[in-house]
Amino acid sequence: MASVHVVILTNYGLDEYVFEALRAGAAGFLVKDILPEDFLHAVRVAARGDALLAPAITRKLIDQYVTHPPATRSATALRALTNRERDAVALVAHGLSNDEIADRMVISPLTAKTHVNRAMTKLHARDRAQLVVLAYETGLVTPGSP
Repeated sequence: MASVHVVILTNYGLDEYVFEALRAGAAGFLVKDILPEDFLHAVRVAARGDALLAPAITRKLIDQYVTHPPATRSATALRALTNRERDAVALVAHGLSNDEIADRMVISPLTAKTHVNRAMTKLHARDRAQLVVLAYETGLVTPGSP
């Protein structure tokens, strides 16, 4: 049975809606002013199991995180990861695709995807969006870090 990937399309980019949608497992969160071709791209991204947030939503989430950081999750969750998996999670948190991660880590795209998938399994993350949240909550990455 194929899994369902949900993309939320709304008039409201309110933080509480975004957080609840991501917690519920949404693969994408877009506002209705999105261009049709960007919407189609988001559906394709979600269909292949990746996550996508509208740029305005991403900026709001980062601003919210910077001004009101959540209670920090223990970095012990990251101990289950290899160094390469940890590096891949950090690059996911910076918004890189598997191909971009592969280029940055000087590995094949398939190996990059394997590192990301193993990290998701070990960290019990449903999708890349949850990896991003975990990376920020554990302090693996911080807003504005290279």
